[in-house]
Amino acid sequence: MTQKVIIFDFDGTIADTVDALVSITNSLAKQFGYIPISRDELSILRNLTSREILKYSGISAFKVPFLVKRVKSELKNKIKDLKPIPDIREALIALKDDGHRLGIITSNSKENVTEFLQVNELDNLFEFIHSGVTIFGKTTIINNLLRQKQLKTQEVIYVGDETRDIESSKKANIKVVAVTWGFNSQEALAKEKPDFLIHEPQELVEVVKNI
Repeated sequence: MTQKVIIFDFDGTIADTVDALVSITNSLAKQFGYIPISRDELSILRNLTSREILKYSGISAFKVPFLVKRVKSELKNKIKDLKPIPDIREALIALKDDGHRLGIITSNSKENVTEFLQVNELDNLFEFIHSGVTIFGKTTIINNLLRQKQLKTQEVIYVGDETRDIESSKKANIKVVAVTWGFNSQEALAKEKPDFLIHEPQELVEVVKNI
């Protein structure tokens, strides 16, 4: 089996943070000038891309980096109570045991991610954590990582739960596995044509074996 470098998104892919992030975002709505998300609206947003969500919310793109910073700060207070996605631990361990290198690219803070991994005893599984504020995608961060670690695109697989993860991976010319247990719906992810679309963490182990 060829060793792969498997890069994971964090929120919604490894950590079950969607409900916490919605709660925090709603609490900041008045301050940042957008309408709180209702449960019904969340179902709508799951079918939209990042750009469409920004337009739907009515928030100024200029305010987004400041909003992201506040959300990360507020999330820090909830990190100890957050749990991993069900069965993701077993999948991560299996991938590590198969000799693959695991890492994380996230718009969350490195501090939050590190604390979460330590609390949930997952920190020994990951070789690196790269954090960066991106509104629409992570292509630049992915490309920088490839250069820094001298990785070939064919060695790398990205795993994420949002349409922007698929878009960024395609632009970086790496394979992408979209997961349906996070933020975006199966329908929204499928429209972006990921290389693989999976519904359970254990499927990831089989996908990587067959690449």
